[in-house]
Amino acid sequence: MLKHGILGLINNGDKTGYEIMTVFRDSLSHFWTAQTSQIYRELKTLEQAGWITQTHVEQTGKPDKNVFSITPAGHDELVRWLREDEIPAGYKNPFLLKTFFMGDLPVEENIAFFKMFRNDSVFPDDGKGASANVDLYRQAINHPEKAIYWKLTIEFGRMYEKMQREWCDYCIQELEEFKRLKDGQEYIDDQYKTTKEEQ
Repeated sequence: MLKHGILGLINNGDKTGYEIMTVFRDSLSHFWTAQTSQIYRELKTLEQAGWITQTHVEQTGKPDKNVFSITPAGHDELVRWLREDEIPAGYKNPFLLKTFFMGDLPVEENIAFFKMFRNDSVFPDDGKGASANVDLYRQAINHPEKAIYWKLTIEFGRMYEKMQREWCDYCIQELEEFKRLKDGQEYIDDQYKTTKEEQ
C-alpha cells in the first residue's frame, strides 16, 4: 500500500526522497504514516519494478540530489491499483483488541490511559494546518482538480477524531462510575466485616 502512495505522489510531479517524506509528514499523517527508511526502501522497489526512474541532479552550492519520476508502466500500475475493488475482509483494530482485555489492569490506570488517548490528536488545530498544507501542495503541483479528494481525506480525519474524543469521554465516564460503585461496595463490605468482628 505504501508503494502505491509513493507512486501517486511522484505521479503528481517529480520528487526527491526528502520531498516525498515531507508530504507524508505534513499532508498525509492523519491517515498514513511512513518512516524515512520505509520510503527509501519502497523507492528502490519501485525503481526495480520499472515504475519509476531516478535522475542524479548536480547542484551548485548545495548537495546533489536524486529526483524520481514516474514511468508509463508506473502510471498504468497506479491506475490499476485505483480501480482495484478488493476490500480487505473483516476489520482489525489493535487498540480495541487491547481495550477488550483491559480488565486485567487497575481501573485507575485505564481511566488515565483513555484521558491520554483522548488528547492525542493529529489535528490539534482542527485541521487548519493540514488544509493549509494541502493548498500549498495543490499550488506547487498545479493540479486543482485533484485537491477535492485531498480535502475529503482531511474531513474524514476530523470526523474520526471527533468520534474518538466522544468515545473516550464515554469510556472515562463508564469507568469512573464503575470505580465509584466498586469503591462503594468495598466500603460496605468492610463496614459489614468490622461489625461482624465486633459482635
